[in-house]
Amino acid sequence: MIEFRNVTKSYKNNEVLRNINFTIYDGEIVVLVGPSGCGKTTTLKMINRLIDPTEGEILINGENIREKDPIALRRSMGYVIQQTGLFPHMTVRENIEVIPRLEKRPVSEISQNTQKLMKMVDLDPERFLDRYPIQLSGGQLQRIGVARAFATDPDIILMDEPFSALDPITRSGLQDALVKLQTRLKKTIVFVTHDMDEAVKIADRICIMYQGDILQYDKPEEILKNPAHGFVSEFVGKNRIWSNPEYIRADDIMITSPVTTEMGIPMFKCMEKMRLQKVNSLMVVDELGRLQGVVRAAHILRAPDREAPVEQVMVKPKFTAKPETSIIELLQLFRRYELSSVPVVDRENVLKGLVTNTSLVTALSNQYLDEDMISQLEEAEI
Repeated sequence: MIEFRNVTKSYKNNEVLRNINFTIYDGEIVVLVGPSGCGKTTTLKMINRLIDPTEGEILINGENIREKDPIALRRSMGYVIQQTGLFPHMTVRENIEVIPRLEKRPVSEISQNTQKLMKMVDLDPERFLDRYPIQLSGGQLQRIGVARAFATDPDIILMDEPFSALDPITRSGLQDALVKLQTRLKKTIVFVTHDMDEAVKIADRICIMYQGDILQYDKPEEILKNPAHGFVSEFVGKNRIWSNPEYIRADDIMITSPVTTEMGIPMFKCMEKMRLQKVNSLMVVDELGRLQGVVRAAHILRAPDREAPVEQVMVKPKFTAKPETSIIELLQLFRRYELSSVPVVDRENVLKGLVTNTSLVTALSNQYLDEDMISQLEEAEI
């Protein structure tokens, strides 16, 4: 765990960071994002003491890093930068093995680990280990940079805009590779970028910085839905959430107080309730609010005895959704089965809300989506 406590950094009269406080938990990818000059790279470089704070303290697993030897501290972490930082006069093998050899690890162990690292970043050891950096493409260079960062199996990896100089296709591929690696290895990764799309794609949590302050530190989903500051809203972009529709969930768009009744209520009273509430169906729940069924006006109109309890004509809903069900899944469900509504229930089957055709279309139309964009949502992977 990495903790920043009241950290300030000044250069003469220029205050680069102002009293920042935040915690990075083990196994997370935390992305520092913001415009140029906001202090994100300074924050990153403080973690391995390439820069020391003017005031405040930084702790790793409860220990103040000022009390650690800076060289030993840096060797205990992986570090990847935009231009890879590979030594041009060394082969790929020598670049990856430089720190393990300085630490005098067994040669056989180093060699085996290098082979494993090359496979980890999807590069053939036989083809690439004896090449020099100048013989590699930009994407290959960054993969070697990542492999070198993992060479000592550090708990913490620092990445300073590592993919920003690459073409979009190569960049996207490396972002995917990083997320895949993290799923397996669960390192603590601190990643700097100025690209919000990149941040949303890879981060467990995002730290948005501006002029030396932290404006919001939260999960991508929360930042996209609930920007905490005017600049955050502007930086994120009004409709960016629609680039990541998996973050739009049933509980964001559902009717939170659907009209309900209980199983023992006579049908004629249910009809009166529908008339007063201007609805054509009721959710039937038990005394604990658990969903039991749905009754529609047409069911009651066909009933021979309208004084009988509504449970006699209610039907089980064909489908239900959970609060976390994505709008993509809901949209596909509505289109595929021509549904008019889907109840939203929790894990105990307690009714939490109702998504209707109207609420779904309203959510989409509020974001100015046309038919082409809706089709794109439907085709997205879920």
